[in-house]
Amino acid sequence: MRGLAAVVGRERGAAKASGMKVAKKASKGTKAGKMTKPKRTAKRLLVVANQAAASEAARRARHLKALSCASGAERELEELVFGDSLNGEEDELLRRLAGPRRVTAAEEKDLQEESSDSGMENEAKRDLLLKSPAWVDEDDEAEENVDMTHKYRKDLMKSDAETTLTKKKLKKRLEEQFQQAMGGVPAWADLENRKNSKRTLSDSDSDEDDDLLRRTGNFITSSESLPRGILKMSTCPPANQERFANGKLVTVQFHPSAQVVMTAGHDRSVSLFQVDGIKNPKIQSIYLESFPIYKAHFSVDGEQVIATGTHHRMFFVYDMMAGSIIPIPKVRGVEEKFLRNFELSPDGSFMLLIGNSGYLHLLSMKTKELISTMKVNGRCTASAFTPDSSKIYSYSKEGEVFIWDVRSRKSLHKFEDEGSLEGKCIAVSKNNQYVACGSSSGVVNLYTTDVCLKENRPKPVKAIMNLVTSATCVTFNPTTEILAVASRDTDEAVKLVHLPSYTVFSNFPVFRKKQIYLTQSMDFSPRSGYFSVANNKGKALLFRLKHYSFF
Repeated sequence: MRGLAAVVGRERGAAKASGMKVAKKASKGTKAGKMTKPKRTAKRLLVVANQAAASEAARRARHLKALSCASGAERELEELVFGDSLNGEEDELLRRLAGPRRVTAAEEKDLQEESSDSGMENEAKRDLLLKSPAWVDEDDEAEENVDMTHKYRKDLMKSDAETTLTKKKLKKRLEEQFQQAMGGVPAWADLENRKNSKRTLSDSDSDEDDDLLRRTGNFITSSESLPRGILKMSTCPPANQERFANGKLVTVQFHPSAQVVMTAGHDRSVSLFQVDGIKNPKIQSIYLESFPIYKAHFSVDGEQVIATGTHHRMFFVYDMMAGSIIPIPKVRGVEEKFLRNFELSPDGSFMLLIGNSGYLHLLSMKTKELISTMKVNGRCTASAFTPDSSKIYSYSKEGEVFIWDVRSRKSLHKFEDEGSLEGKCIAVSKNNQYVACGSSSGVVNLYTTDVCLKENRPKPVKAIMNLVTSATCVTFNPTTEILAVASRDTDEAVKLVHLPSYTVFSNFPVFRKKQIYLTQSMDFSPRSGYFSVANNKGKALLFRLKHYSFF
């Protein structure tokens, strides 16, 4: 702004000076004219004055043009340094000095030359794009081969003859491996479906909003059924990360009502942890001296923990409300060398001790006294209550399943597990629809309960053959949408089966990532939000099942 004011000042001074010079010349000419040729002198003075005015106007126009050609950056800089733009008086002065804008012949010629130059440049660029390359390198078109004998690519070889692969084939091989690991193309990787879904969502947004405004009522509904194929899940820190067990962890179980998980192992300890999926802080640990734990279980009301030992006739009851540990030295009428395996009825009334030689001892959960004893042919390896606590399924080592009535303690029915050489584990679904029997061959047969009660040799609705070693643990989730099967004889031997499609989720366990090791125990949280696996490393691995909203 200061520079602009200086220029305006100089313009005013120059105008005054030029006027004075013209006036002086005119006066001199007049005096001379009076003496000699007055008319001729006046015309000459008029021409000189017009020439001076024209040159002054041209000079002013050049100054104004220079001022008007200042870039936007310069103007912004002037505004930042000196304040706002020119005031009204200076703008008016510049307009007066500039006068009407006329395009001169020289400027018109310059514009024509610029337009012709730009046209020539465009034509030159167009010609350059149409021209073919001067020369072609044959190595650019040749496909580069990749060495497949490298330690990171050996697993991708389908035969020993495939020592090299082209980059295109290697890319295709990696895509196939990824799709095999994920059970197909994930939704986030399918670009075409993502575009279509986005287009569909954008079109239906307005319709959904209108429909929402037209209706009233409860918009909170239960989650839809679990889809098959890929199980949406995430790996959380171990549930017992604040206190890993020293040795094998034999039991992991979620509390029936609180957001708590319990672990127990051969290190003679029972620990409780709060489940938040992030830190999982420890609540409490108890130590049972000289008592390696074989199995531990919450009572149905969640107020007690029952624990049996590996080589003891006694068992312990930990009363969490009173904070006391109650030893049960011996149950009158139970003549067993060791008390290890047991089951609790879902209604909280009974405790079933699985003894040797096929004996089943039914105890009162309240008094821990013997009610009755039942016996199966051979040796009983596993038992399970039905959800209504009215029946007991007992699985013998010979592969036979006995169904008992709890009230009368009599056998209702018996059937043979198809193809079973030795029974290992059994589970009944929470809705009393399925019975799963796992055998030493690794096969888990899935039956419907109504068929089991009628036929002696029922056909399973599905024979799950994804385990290659003995099936030692089976469990259903609370919604009967997932069946977990596992073996403690092989690392990573865990499979989650989708019900009712009877297909295995392909993304669990994680492909080529060893994290589970030997599975000892499994459990789902009360609303299936979490799944935990206890392993031989003393860890209770924790997984968040994202399909389910609650704990």
